[in-house]
Amino acid sequence: MSDIEIAQKADAKHIKEIAQKLGLSEEHLELYGNSKAKLPLSLIDEEKVKRSNLILVTALTPTPPGEGKTTVSIGLTDGLNHIGKQATAVLREPSLGPVFGIKGGAAGGGHSQVIPMEDINLHFTGDFNAIEKANNLLAALIDNNVQSKVNNLGIDPRTVLWKRVMDMNDRALRNIVSGLGGKSGGVPSETGFNITAASEVMAILCLSSDFEDLKKRLGNIYIGDTYSGEPVFAHQLKAEGAMAVLLKDAIKPNLVQTLESNPAILHGGPFANIAQGTNSVLATKMGMSLSEYAVTEAGFGADLGAEKFLNIKCRAAGIAPKAVVVVATIRALKYHGGQSIDELTTENLGALEHGMPNLEKHIESIQSFGVPVTVAINHFVSDTDAEVEFLKDHCKNLGVEVALSSGWAKGGEGCTELAEAVVRSCEKGESNFKLTYELEDNTITKMEKVAKTIYGAKGVSLSKKAAAQLRRFEKLGFGKLPICMAKTQKSLSDDDKLLGRPTGFTFDIREFEIAAGAGFIIPIAGNMLRMPGLPAAPASERIQIDKEGKISGLF
Repeated sequence: MSDIEIAQKADAKHIKEIAQKLGLSEEHLELYGNSKAKLPLSLIDEEKVKRSNLILVTALTPTPPGEGKTTVSIGLTDGLNHIGKQATAVLREPSLGPVFGIKGGAAGGGHSQVIPMEDINLHFTGDFNAIEKANNLLAALIDNNVQSKVNNLGIDPRTVLWKRVMDMNDRALRNIVSGLGGKSGGVPSETGFNITAASEVMAILCLSSDFEDLKKRLGNIYIGDTYSGEPVFAHQLKAEGAMAVLLKDAIKPNLVQTLESNPAILHGGPFANIAQGTNSVLATKMGMSLSEYAVTEAGFGADLGAEKFLNIKCRAAGIAPKAVVVVATIRALKYHGGQSIDELTTENLGALEHGMPNLEKHIESIQSFGVPVTVAINHFVSDTDAEVEFLKDHCKNLGVEVALSSGWAKGGEGCTELAEAVVRSCEKGESNFKLTYELEDNTITKMEKVAKTIYGAKGVSLSKKAAAQLRRFEKLGFGKLPICMAKTQKSLSDDDKLLGRPTGFTFDIREFEIAAGAGFIIPIAGNMLRMPGLPAAPASERIQIDKEGKISGLF
């Protein structure tokens, strides 16, 4: 059966029953029908957060066949509950762009899914819509101030960086001209749209600790400059109050369930290459408050989502994982080892061996944070026994835990080996969390530490444009912020053609951006696409709904 067919045949429980597993009654829930609910922020208990076991799931460098972090995260959650541990999955919400584009949904796969799968992959509880509206309200306020003679801030429209967003892949909106139609239409200017997941409002929501922090961060959004060169922030437009009102429900995490009726909290979904790529601080802390084990994930490979989870999110939230799971597939390792994508299902121990350095580098990167690593082999039917044993032996020789993960085929039962390995790591108490850099380091030092330690680069270089931008941002007082490195997800380097474990390269910074509201500087390597386009044969062509309202084609 397809993913959606499996999900539709599931024996879904009323969300009140799932809440009871977390010790919650109906009065704690804001119900969205029978299968979804919002959770109040009052459920977060900092003392319980300190006692909980946070597990981060990441992966090696992504490849076209995919690695399955979400599937492993859900399978691990079910596996932990299967062996008698109280565990909750804490995941990101999917974006509609990939759902109708290439990737498909992000609710897991096979027998390791969260449900209601259709709702989660579509409008869900409206969080993305609220983020879109808050983002676009600020865009409208900026244009209005440029047009108006009352309380005019003198904003130079040529410097405005803020774009509108929509949760859809639409390449035609990347670069547009707005304000046409004469005086009544506003001031003509170049602008464009980003996809909603790329909005700084999304990053802000996912790093905020409460409503007051949310408003403060929204007010700190840097939008552009005046004609005299002075920076302009959202609070000068008195935008933060109304933006926060639009987010009053979106700030609350969402409770759903796995196919095996275990709790899952879904919230937020920022990009992992131009933002932090993880669910919200509030959702993670809520999962930790309500469970013995909280299983979360970070986007793309360990060099992107995991690095930002650890250096940005954990720093901001005051939390740390007890263990990290690095997802590896035989197919991905053979791809990094030079095997053709058309032949990845054919046994090739030589390509598998040549692909190992990529996994080794990600293991080393995670170990640099002082956190124990478990490698999860996300099992596919094409994997041969010889390949699986080779990978297991290799990991054991590296001194790391390794376990087979068969959640796609078997659900929680197929992830008990992985669950037991993770529990062993947590119970050993060997996590000694440390950050890659300190906030007191200057920005170049921070970049060099990340590039050398996490990517394996020999150093960092800045273009003239980047150097000038950095001097200005530091002059504005942003030099002590964390950095959010923006680079390709396809390689450890800044060149997406360099597979495996490249060495001897210099990491080139093309330009900088500032996300003053989210609270980080963004060094950009290469071109970061924030509004994807649809493929020649988009996934939307397969999606249908029948006369009974039953959806098909989602995956």
